[in-house]
Amino acid sequence: MARSGPLGYGLDMPNFTHVDTACALYQVAGWRLLTDPVFDPPGRRYHFGWGALSRKTGTPGLTPEAVGPVDAILLSHHQHGDNLDTAGATFTRAAPLVLTTKAASRTLANARGLAPWEAHVLSAPGRPQLRITATPAQHHPAWLPGFISGPVVGFLLESAALRLGPIYMTGDTVLFEGVRQVARRHAVDTLVIHVGAVRFPWLSGPARYTFDAREAVEVARLTRPRQIIPVHTGGWTHFHEGPDELRRAFAEAGLANRLRFPEAGKRIELG
Repeated sequence: MARSGPLGYGLDMPNFTHVDTACALYQVAGWRLLTDPVFDPPGRRYHFGWGALSRKTGTPGLTPEAVGPVDAILLSHHQHGDNLDTAGATFTRAAPLVLTTKAASRTLANARGLAPWEAHVLSAPGRPQLRITATPAQHHPAWLPGFISGPVVGFLLESAALRLGPIYMTGDTVLFEGVRQVARRHAVDTLVIHVGAVRFPWLSGPARYTFDAREAVEVARLTRPRQIIPVHTGGWTHFHEGPDELRRAFAEAGLANRLRFPEAGKRIELG
Protein backbone atom coordinates (compact mmCIF):
# COMPACT_ATOMS: atom_id res chain seq x y z
CA MET A 1 0.00 0.00 0.00
CA ALA A 2 1.31 3.44 -0.90
CA ARG A 3 2.07 5.62 2.08
CA SER A 4 0.19 8.92 2.43
CA GLY A 5 0.80 11.95 4.63
CA PRO A 6 3.82 14.25 4.62
CA LEU A 7 7.28 12.74 4.69
CA GLY A 8 9.64 14.43 7.16
CA TYR A 9 12.31 16.87 6.05
CA GLY A 10 15.90 15.71 6.45
CA LEU A 11 18.15 18.52 7.73
CA ASP A 12 21.06 16.46 9.05
CA MET A 13 22.09 13.08 7.68
CA PRO A 14 21.75 12.85 3.87
CA ASN A 15 19.16 10.23 3.08
CA PHE A 16 17.39 8.38 0.29
CA THR A 17 13.80 7.10 0.16
CA HIS A 18 12.77 4.85 -2.71
CA VAL A 19 9.32 5.42 -4.21
CA ASP A 20 9.09 3.20 -7.29
CA THR A 21 11.27 2.12 -10.26
CA ALA A 22 13.90 4.92 -10.51
CA CYS A 23 11.83 7.39 -8.48
CA ALA A 24 13.43 8.34 -5.16
CA LEU A 25 13.50 11.25 -2.75
CA TYR A 26 16.94 12.57 -1.78
CA GLN A 27 17.30 14.88 1.22
CA VAL A 28 20.67 16.59 1.51
CA ALA A 29 21.13 19.43 4.04
CA GLY A 30 17.52 20.50 3.63
CA TRP A 31 17.48 20.20 -0.16
CA ARG A 32 14.74 17.88 -1.36
CA LEU A 33 15.17 16.27 -4.78
CA LEU A 34 12.92 13.75 -6.51
CA THR A 35 14.16 11.61 -9.39
CA ASP A 36 12.14 10.23 -12.33
CA PRO A 37 8.61 10.67 -10.88
CA VAL A 38 6.29 7.68 -11.21
CA PHE A 39 3.16 7.43 -9.07
CA ASP A 40 0.63 5.57 -11.25
CA PRO A 41 -0.95 2.39 -9.84
CA PRO A 42 -0.18 -0.99 -11.43
CA GLY A 43 -2.09 -2.52 -14.32
CA ARG A 44 -1.76 -0.02 -17.17
CA ARG A 45 0.13 -0.75 -20.39
CA TYR A 46 2.53 1.96 -21.61
CA HIS A 47 3.87 2.53 -25.12
CA PHE A 48 7.50 3.65 -25.32
CA GLY A 49 7.62 4.17 -29.09
CA TRP A 50 8.83 2.03 -32.02
CA GLY A 51 6.55 -0.82 -30.96
CA ALA A 52 7.98 -1.08 -27.44
CA LEU A 53 5.38 -1.51 -24.72
CA SER A 54 5.22 -2.71 -21.14
CA ARG A 55 2.68 -3.23 -18.37
CA LYS A 56 3.30 -1.84 -14.90
CA THR A 57 3.05 -4.46 -12.15
CA GLY A 58 4.51 -2.65 -9.13
CA THR A 59 2.88 -0.29 -6.63
CA PRO A 60 4.54 2.98 -5.54
CA GLY A 61 5.65 3.05 -1.93
CA LEU A 62 4.69 6.71 -1.45
CA THR A 63 1.97 8.98 -2.77
CA PRO A 64 2.77 12.44 -4.14
CA GLU A 65 1.28 13.87 -0.96
CA ALA A 66 3.65 11.79 1.16
CA VAL A 67 6.65 13.03 -0.81
CA GLY A 68 5.56 16.64 -0.34
CA PRO A 69 7.18 19.74 -1.87
CA VAL A 70 10.58 19.41 -3.50
CA ASP A 71 13.24 21.91 -4.50
CA ALA A 72 13.91 20.21 -7.82
CA ILE A 73 13.13 17.19 -9.91
CA LEU A 74 15.98 15.33 -11.58
CA LEU A 75 14.44 13.78 -14.67
CA SER A 76 16.80 11.49 -16.55
CA HIS A 77 14.44 11.46 -19.55
CA HIS A 78 10.82 12.19 -20.31
CA GLN A 79 9.97 9.83 -23.16
CA HIS A 80 9.34 6.59 -21.25
CA GLY A 81 6.50 5.90 -18.85
CA ASP A 82 8.64 3.97 -16.38
CA ASN A 83 10.59 7.19 -15.70
CA LEU A 84 7.76 9.73 -16.05
CA ASP A 85 4.19 8.49 -15.90
CA THR A 86 0.87 10.35 -15.86
CA ALA A 87 0.75 11.11 -12.13
CA GLY A 88 4.48 11.81 -12.17
CA ALA A 89 4.02 14.38 -14.93
CA THR A 90 1.33 16.13 -12.85
CA PHE A 91 3.73 16.27 -9.90
CA THR A 92 6.50 17.56 -12.17
CA ARG A 93 4.41 20.44 -13.49
CA ALA A 94 4.05 21.75 -9.91
CA ALA A 95 7.78 21.61 -9.13
CA PRO A 96 9.78 24.85 -9.06
CA LEU A 97 12.61 23.38 -11.14
CA VAL A 98 13.20 20.36 -13.34
CA LEU A 99 16.73 19.44 -14.40
CA THR A 100 16.66 17.12 -17.38
CA THR A 101 17.83 16.55 -20.95
CA LYS A 102 17.86 19.34 -23.53
CA ALA A 103 15.10 17.52 -25.41
CA ALA A 104 12.84 17.23 -22.36
CA SER A 105 13.36 20.88 -21.44
CA ARG A 106 11.69 21.89 -24.70
CA THR A 107 8.46 20.21 -23.55
CA LEU A 108 8.45 21.26 -19.87
CA ALA A 109 7.92 24.93 -19.04
CA ASN A 110 9.71 24.74 -15.67
CA ALA A 111 12.75 22.82 -16.91
CA ARG A 112 16.40 23.52 -17.50
CA GLY A 113 18.04 21.20 -19.99
CA LEU A 114 21.56 20.03 -19.22
CA ALA A 115 23.99 18.53 -21.67
CA PRO A 116 26.36 15.88 -20.30
CA TRP A 117 28.89 17.48 -17.90
CA GLU A 118 26.83 20.69 -17.62
CA ALA A 119 26.00 21.62 -14.01
CA HIS A 120 23.41 23.56 -12.04
CA VAL A 121 24.03 24.76 -8.47
CA LEU A 122 21.28 25.04 -5.87
CA SER A 123 22.03 27.71 -3.29
CA ALA A 124 20.11 29.44 -0.49
CA PRO A 125 20.98 31.23 2.76
CA GLY A 126 21.73 28.84 5.58
CA ARG A 127 22.17 25.77 3.39
CA PRO A 128 25.29 24.31 1.78
CA GLN A 129 25.34 24.58 -1.98
CA LEU A 130 24.37 21.48 -3.92
CA ARG A 131 26.02 21.03 -7.30
CA ILE A 132 24.11 18.83 -9.75
CA THR A 133 26.00 17.71 -12.84
CA ALA A 134 24.41 15.86 -15.75
CA THR A 135 26.39 12.74 -16.61
CA PRO A 136 26.49 10.83 -19.92
CA ALA A 137 24.06 7.97 -20.47
CA GLN A 138 23.34 5.68 -23.41
CA HIS A 139 19.91 4.04 -23.22
CA HIS A 140 20.53 1.54 -26.01
CA PRO A 141 23.14 -0.97 -27.18
CA ALA A 142 25.93 0.43 -29.35
CA TRP A 143 24.65 -1.31 -32.48
CA LEU A 144 21.28 0.48 -32.39
CA PRO A 145 20.87 4.18 -33.30
CA GLY A 146 20.29 6.61 -30.45
CA PHE A 147 16.93 7.86 -31.71
CA ILE A 148 15.41 4.46 -30.91
CA SER A 149 15.40 5.25 -27.20
CA GLY A 150 16.15 8.99 -27.19
CA PRO A 151 18.46 11.13 -25.05
CA VAL A 152 19.07 10.34 -21.38
CA VAL A 153 21.33 11.77 -18.67
CA GLY A 154 22.40 10.63 -15.23
CA PHE A 155 23.26 12.96 -12.35
CA LEU A 156 26.14 13.56 -9.95
CA LEU A 157 25.43 15.31 -6.63
CA GLU A 158 28.26 17.15 -4.86
CA SER A 159 28.04 19.17 -1.64
CA ALA A 160 29.93 19.86 1.56
CA ALA A 161 26.99 18.10 3.22
CA LEU A 162 28.01 14.91 1.42
CA ARG A 163 31.11 14.57 3.54
CA LEU A 164 32.00 11.09 2.27
CA GLY A 165 31.79 12.02 -1.39
CA PRO A 166 29.39 12.42 -4.31
CA ILE A 167 26.25 10.52 -5.18
CA TYR A 168 26.23 9.18 -8.74
CA MET A 169 22.84 8.29 -10.26
CA THR A 170 23.51 6.49 -13.52
CA GLY A 171 20.19 7.06 -15.26
CA ASP A 172 18.94 4.41 -17.67
CA THR A 173 22.10 3.37 -19.50
CA VAL A 174 24.31 0.53 -20.58
CA LEU A 175 28.03 0.40 -19.94
CA PHE A 176 29.83 2.66 -22.41
CA GLU A 177 32.62 5.24 -22.49
CA GLY A 178 30.52 7.94 -20.79
CA VAL A 179 30.11 5.82 -17.65
CA ARG A 180 33.84 5.13 -17.65
CA GLN A 181 34.45 8.89 -17.85
CA VAL A 182 32.43 9.41 -14.66
CA ALA A 183 34.57 6.80 -12.92
CA ARG A 184 37.78 8.46 -14.06
CA ARG A 185 36.70 12.00 -13.12
CA HIS A 186 35.03 11.45 -9.74
CA ALA A 187 35.56 9.45 -6.56
CA VAL A 188 32.01 8.16 -6.05
CA ASP A 189 30.77 7.43 -2.53
CA THR A 190 27.19 6.30 -3.28
CA LEU A 191 26.29 4.63 -6.56
CA VAL A 192 22.57 4.60 -7.37
CA ILE A 193 22.46 2.27 -10.33
CA HIS A 194 19.58 1.75 -12.77
CA VAL A 195 19.48 -1.95 -13.56
CA GLY A 196 16.74 -4.36 -14.68
CA ALA A 197 18.31 -5.67 -17.93
CA VAL A 198 15.54 -4.02 -19.94
CA ARG A 199 14.74 -5.86 -23.17
CA PHE A 200 11.93 -6.03 -25.73
CA PRO A 201 12.57 -9.47 -27.27
CA TRP A 202 9.74 -9.27 -29.83
CA LEU A 203 11.10 -5.96 -31.10
CA SER A 204 14.90 -5.99 -30.85
CA GLY A 205 15.81 -9.52 -29.77
CA PRO A 206 18.72 -9.61 -27.32
CA ALA A 207 19.22 -5.82 -27.34
CA ARG A 208 19.52 -4.54 -23.78
CA TYR A 209 18.72 -0.96 -22.76
CA THR A 210 19.90 -0.86 -19.12
CA PHE A 211 22.57 -2.57 -17.04
CA ASP A 212 22.24 -6.24 -16.29
CA ALA A 213 23.83 -7.73 -13.18
CA ARG A 214 27.12 -8.46 -14.93
CA GLU A 215 27.49 -4.85 -16.12
CA ALA A 216 26.41 -3.54 -12.71
CA VAL A 217 29.33 -5.41 -11.17
CA GLU A 218 31.67 -3.86 -13.73
CA VAL A 219 30.36 -0.35 -12.99
CA ALA A 220 30.92 -0.99 -9.28
CA ARG A 221 34.50 -2.05 -9.99
CA LEU A 222 35.07 1.08 -12.09
CA THR A 223 33.54 3.60 -9.67
CA ARG A 224 34.58 1.83 -6.41
CA PRO A 225 31.75 3.27 -4.29
CA ARG A 226 31.38 2.69 -0.57
CA GLN A 227 27.74 1.72 -1.06
CA ILE A 228 25.55 0.71 -3.99
CA ILE A 229 21.78 1.23 -4.14
CA PRO A 230 20.10 -0.62 -7.02
CA VAL A 231 16.93 0.95 -8.44
CA HIS A 232 14.91 0.26 -11.59
CA THR A 233 14.95 -3.41 -10.56
CA GLY A 234 11.37 -4.50 -11.20
CA GLY A 235 7.68 -3.69 -11.35
CA TRP A 236 7.41 -3.73 -15.17
CA THR A 237 7.11 -6.54 -17.71
CA HIS A 238 10.06 -5.28 -19.79
CA PHE A 239 12.49 -5.80 -16.89
CA HIS A 240 14.31 -9.13 -17.16
CA GLU A 241 16.53 -9.21 -14.06
CA GLY A 242 15.85 -8.30 -10.47
CA PRO A 243 17.43 -8.40 -7.01
CA ASP A 244 18.17 -12.14 -7.07
CA GLU A 245 20.45 -11.84 -10.11
CA LEU A 246 22.18 -8.82 -8.58
CA ARG A 247 22.78 -10.56 -5.25
CA ARG A 248 24.26 -13.57 -6.99
CA ALA A 249 26.52 -11.55 -9.31
CA PHE A 250 27.80 -9.28 -6.54
CA ALA A 251 28.41 -12.22 -4.22
CA GLU A 252 30.47 -13.96 -6.91
CA ALA A 253 32.45 -10.72 -7.36
CA GLY A 254 33.07 -10.35 -3.61
CA LEU A 255 31.11 -7.08 -3.52
CA ALA A 256 27.88 -8.16 -1.85
CA ASN A 257 28.65 -6.17 1.32
CA ARG A 258 28.32 -2.90 -0.61
CA LEU A 259 24.76 -3.52 -1.79
CA ARG A 260 21.90 -1.74 -0.03
CA PHE A 261 18.59 -2.82 -1.53
CA PRO A 262 15.93 -0.17 -0.92
CA GLU A 263 12.45 -0.92 0.35
CA ALA A 264 9.81 1.37 -1.12
CA GLY A 265 8.81 4.05 1.34
CA LYS A 266 11.65 3.32 3.79
CA ARG A 267 14.48 5.80 4.35
CA ILE A 268 18.15 4.87 3.94
CA GLU A 269 20.69 7.11 5.66
CA LEU A 270 23.59 7.71 3.30
CA GLY A 271 26.22 8.61 5.90
